[in-house]
Amino acid sequence: MKSLRFLLVLFTILIWGGPAVAAPILQEYLPSANASELVPGADGFGPIRDDVAVAPVLKDGKTIAWAFITSDFVGTTGYSGKPIHSLVTVDENARIISVHLVKHSEPIVLIGIPEARVRAFVEGYAGLDLLAEARAGGTAHEVDIISGATVTVMVIDDSIIRSGLRVARALGLGGLAPEQATGPRFEINRQAQTPVDWFEAEGDGTVRRLVLDVGQVNAAFAEHSDKRAAERALSEPPETLFIELQAALVSVPPIAEGLLGEAEAANLQAWLKEGDSAIALMGRGLYSFKGSGYVRGGIFDRVVLIQDDVSVRFRDRDHRRLSAIHAESAPDFLEKDLFRIPADSGFDPTKPFRIQLLVQREVGPVEKVFHTFDLGYQLPQKYLRALSPPPAPPSETTLAADPSESEAQAQLWKRIWMDSKVKIVGLGIMLLVLTGVFFFQTFAVRNERRFYIFRMGFLTVTLVFLGWYANAQLSVVNLMALFGSLVSGFSWQAFLLDPLTFILWFAVAAALLFWGRGAYCGWLCPFGALQELTNQIARKLRIPQWTLPWGLHERLWPVKYMIFLGLFGVSLASIEQAERLAEIEPFKTAIILNFLRAWPFVAYAAALLIAGLFVERFYCRYLCPLGAALAIPARLRMFDWLKRYHECGNPCQTCAKQCPVQAIHPTGEINPNECINCLHCQVLYQSETTCPVVIKKVKRREKLAQSTPTGPLGPGIGQPTVTRANVSNI
Repeated sequence: MKSLRFLLVLFTILIWGGPAVAAPILQEYLPSANASELVPGADGFGPIRDDVAVAPVLKDGKTIAWAFITSDFVGTTGYSGKPIHSLVTVDENARIISVHLVKHSEPIVLIGIPEARVRAFVEGYAGLDLLAEARAGGTAHEVDIISGATVTVMVIDDSIIRSGLRVARALGLGGLAPEQATGPRFEINRQAQTPVDWFEAEGDGTVRRLVLDVGQVNAAFAEHSDKRAAERALSEPPETLFIELQAALVSVPPIAEGLLGEAEAANLQAWLKEGDSAIALMGRGLYSFKGSGYVRGGIFDRVVLIQDDVSVRFRDRDHRRLSAIHAESAPDFLEKDLFRIPADSGFDPTKPFRIQLLVQREVGPVEKVFHTFDLGYQLPQKYLRALSPPPAPPSETTLAADPSESEAQAQLWKRIWMDSKVKIVGLGIMLLVLTGVFFFQTFAVRNERRFYIFRMGFLTVTLVFLGWYANAQLSVVNLMALFGSLVSGFSWQAFLLDPLTFILWFAVAAALLFWGRGAYCGWLCPFGALQELTNQIARKLRIPQWTLPWGLHERLWPVKYMIFLGLFGVSLASIEQAERLAEIEPFKTAIILNFLRAWPFVAYAAALLIAGLFVERFYCRYLCPLGAALAIPARLRMFDWLKRYHECGNPCQTCAKQCPVQAIHPTGEINPNECINCLHCQVLYQSETTCPVVIKKVKRREKLAQSTPTGPLGPGIGQPTVTRANVSNI
């Protein structure tokens, strides 16, 4: 059975990554579309073309636009593991007329974010100029990130822009055309003469610069649509230097030797890999081109290299500080840095490119507006050597089976992982610390007060960092999405789009084998942490705590299992309906959206938290379908780490009465399906002031010590002998 399941998953992966089917997806959705709603004045559609999956939009029999589905051209999938289908119309000038979201299975949209908000975001692409996007490498527009739906928004944006550019090039809209594989026209001339000094480098274009003063920047922001930008103008004199930014393509050996010196040029060549390029950026003035991104997560968010459709954003691994400029008469720069351009970025050093500088201005406590300025660069002719182009290959339209599609998808999730570096490192530290606590729990719980402080601190980090900041809240929807993906077509890339959720699920899977569900439910669940922290505050405020009778408590346990099985059953018929019913989870309201939702959702989440003030972790105990789903395999754990005495349960009931979630039976057994591994029972296990068994042993040892006074001939001499066996039996 396991081999069969493996073959099934392998087969679905191969099918998912294989070539597109012959019938375009547009054929499925076009019959239900209304031409006049997509393009004003249109009265119908023409037949779908055989060579490109587009349909003409007609008015009086004439083509006035083209319609296509994004998923016919790009295969980027959302977190659900399924493509997000958007119906796009574009005119002859390569301008998008309309975009409509026609089909998706994104859990965050179905259960957390109002769908109307996402549809409004998608429809906001109307009017987008694809010619500008082609020139800017897809960065000419601002992406309006929706809080809590970052991955979904990035997938939608990526699919609309890339598919739109492919259609525009395939149809020649706006003068765009598929680039012919004619090979490079030039190569780098490594024997070119090096610049004698800085003045020569500036004069012949080896070094290019962008100079902005305060007056120019104020004037640019005065034209901004947000009037607050003009009101927050810089107060320095207009002629004050705002920034002088200079750039040079130092991966060209003669340029590196002339500007950096032979030793630094040799170090640079050793740093670069085969096919890599590098630029030197140097700046001075009021404004820093590096910004704060490097400190936050290793991303330089104020500069981007753009060449045709290629855009390169620099990260810390591709950055080196430059200690000095070797060229004679070089100015004194406040910032001097080297940036590596990876070979797989598609950058061609022989072609013109530009460095786009992003200038920001604060217009509120947390609000900023932006304006971009360009520094154009092209290698001087003396550094280039002409080549005769190879013969052009036969022209074939193969958009449906674009060999670069998997690479584009991989680049998307890799970019998301790199942008989430700080969050990933933080989660890794949390998992490492928690693993250490579990493996060395006897030592960790030895001091009751210190362990309590540690646990409250860890839960605070879980709530604030993992929950409210990183939005890493697992959900039963994730499990249903996984099951749906296995049935309809498995893809690792779909799950890699959310790095923290991906890592957490792997950690949970491993923890289930060692400790059961409690590793997540008791320590890493942000909503669980919120419940426990609010309950602890309630205890400090002397709010009474209710302990349900064991008989009632035991009968309420199965409710969460019924909820989970009901959701799972509904998902077999309709995953979308099941995901809507999964709104019983308050996670998106309390954690992802920070209670910024319609009042019924906020009232429901607040009611659960209020109930938790009186009954600790009320929701976890009786309603959580995710907890139920994790509890089902909990009995498969390989080890039993929680220590018990023979007296536990008979006659001692201390642990059972103090268990925060009443997971200990009156007979003394710990129910692994309900235990959240808070380790409170292990604190009591060693307590010399609370545990009756430990107290009894301590008293016996004290009594034994008192019964062996010093004899007349010396300590212990003349007294009855106490053997090791006697002590061990006490």
